[in-house]
Amino acid sequence: MPDPARPGRLEGKVAVITGAASGIGAASARLFAAEGAKVVLSDLPGEALEAEAAGIREAGGTAVAIAADVTSLEQCDALAAGAAEAFGPVDVLYANAGIAGTGTVADCDPAMWDTVIAVMLTGVWYSQRAIVGQMIESGGGSVINQASVGGIVGVPGIFPYAAAKAGVIGMTKQSAVEMGPHGVRFNAIAPGTAPTPLVTAVYEKGAGSGGEFSTIEEGLANATKKYPIGRLGTVEDIANLALFLASDESAWITGAVHVIDGGMSAD
Repeated sequence: MPDPARPGRLEGKVAVITGAASGIGAASARLFAAEGAKVVLSDLPGEALEAEAAGIREAGGTAVAIAADVTSLEQCDALAAGAAEAFGPVDVLYANAGIAGTGTVADCDPAMWDTVIAVMLTGVWYSQRAIVGQMIESGGGSVINQASVGGIVGVPGIFPYAAAKAGVIGMTKQSAVEMGPHGVRFNAIAPGTAPTPLVTAVYEKGAGSGGEFSTIEEGLANATKKYPIGRLGTVEDIANLALFLASDESAWITGAVHVIDGGMSAD
């Protein structure tokens, strides 16, 4: 956690992370706090969210948990207001909340489509909409949107998920153009496979690896073969990239899609 003798890379910044109760969001919250940020962890209500925030505080960091459903604009507005009340204007938003979404163009359940788009496309917009005003008023900020390699290259069996993530990429580029004059940067992270709870939920349904398999372990092993670097990603790999994009080190980077996939999409 923060070392008083060495200012962190996010020292003095207020960061909001959605989907922070587990996986990439939780790892990023811990890393951001370790680098000096005051972190607002958000997710659906639950013990896991509170536990992650408590763990950061116990380790010497600064964090609060504010539950919010990103499909509700009212709850996103409340999240933004709560963050500002707790720590001041938000400098960094990592719009990371997501769910699994399986099916193909021919058989995707319309109800699943609606839910996936609501969480992972509309929810990204709502969280941005609620917070960007604070960034404009304070002179700038960094918005990091969670996309996916699945929004760039075809991956069998994740039709609604891929559509949402491709939409996030378009939203990121559009927002970068519109908000650049206000000093607000927008970037997207497009990870390959990292065995988070969301990813393993997809593999439980037999999607995502490009082949049939009988266990999650078999599916992940099959997926690993697609990665030239010889392994799947970790939540820490992706959190490290998010940290860079949140920091002033990336001050001239906006409107970009940052692929982090061990070389999979280079094949």
